[in-house]
Amino acid sequence: MSVQERKERERANRERLILATARELAEQQGWDAVTTRRLAERIEYSQPVLYSHFRGKREIIGAVALQGATELATALRAAAAAAAGPRARVTALARAYLDFAARHPAVYDAMFQLDGGLAFAQDDTPEPLKEGFAALLENLSEVAGDGVHPGLFTEVFWAALHGLATLTRAGRLPPEDAERRTELLVDRLAVF
Repeated sequence: MSVQERKERERANRERLILATARELAEQQGWDAVTTRRLAERIEYSQPVLYSHFRGKREIIGAVALQGATELATALRAAAAAAAGPRARVTALARAYLDFAARHPAVYDAMFQLDGGLAFAQDDTPEPLKEGFAALLENLSEVAGDGVHPGLFTEVFWAALHGLATLTRAGRLPPEDAERRTELLVDRLAVF
């Protein structure tokens, strides 16, 4: 291995450590607790080393959001692939989305609530964000209904899922009705 390859590998490892530490800290204490000073202390590198990877917290949030989008797309595709038939696929997709949001609240916030400097629904949208949307679109196109644009239907379905995830997490919706809400969303929006 060349010196250059070793340095690149070490740099990639440091970046993974920074992001993993930021995620851990955010999940434990919230994003307000994630500062370059705290990250530097936890990973035992100087703040200038952190700044050599990320210009600040906003870029860290953006990088976590991209990781989360990739993880969400993987979870959505796996859930849909394990289900038989359109109704089961859409239900599995909705459950997987809501489960991801509940299990990874700080990552979900990085993806959809915080400013990570990422462009959504634009030409320069990063590929992981496009893949997250594509994972929904792939499985919702067939249930959009006649005359309904699949992309538009997917946006509305996603918005409903996001609303359920956000309102449930904020304690605005009683948790005991979560499954009934998911079934209602699937039954009322999707055409089978």
